[in-house]
Amino acid sequence: MQDEKDRQERQSAIASSESRQHRLKLALRENLKRRKSQARGRSGPASSETAEGRLDDASGGEPDR
Repeated sequence: MQDEKDRQERQSAIASSESRQHRLKLALRENLKRRKSQARGRSGPASSETAEGRLDDASGGEPDR
């Protein structure tokens, strides 16, 4: 009687562990997809501004070179 109860408890513990591992695996896969998508978005054209436009001050004149 006790042996059967112990065996059922062990089997349920193994099943819950496998279920947890499966959930973690899926979560990691989704996280990786999201991170790859973000990285692809960052590697695209960064900005429409030119480097010269960013160095220009508010006076509207040419930047000193």
